Amino acid sequence: MVREVSPAEFVRDRAANPRTLLLDVREGWELKIASLPGVLHMPMAEIPGRLAELDRTRDIVVMCRSGGRSLSVARLLEAQGYPSVGNLTGGILAWSRDIDPTLATY
Repeated sequence: MVREVSPAEFVRDRAANPRTLLLDVREGWELKIASLPGVLHMPMAEIPGRLAELDRTRDIVVMCRSGGRSLSVARLLEAQGYPSVGNLTGGILAWSRDIDPTLATY
């Protein structure tokens, strides 16, 4: 079962484990509106063909706008045998609300 990770939990966990990967599965146009530094951008539709680019030894937290697409991708990764996968609950909208209110919302 995919674990849900709040933005605050992610910030805390990444401070303790900087190898944790934040995988942003939004489209390029969405990144132009609001994006976070230090993420890997891989649009959702490209994930199946790019699985080899994802390091199975890293913790991976998947994010999107509000958490729906990222949950689907997190489930896919888990089904493909990735051992430590989470979903950023509420996506970039929750990040903007809870961590950085200067981020634009859409």
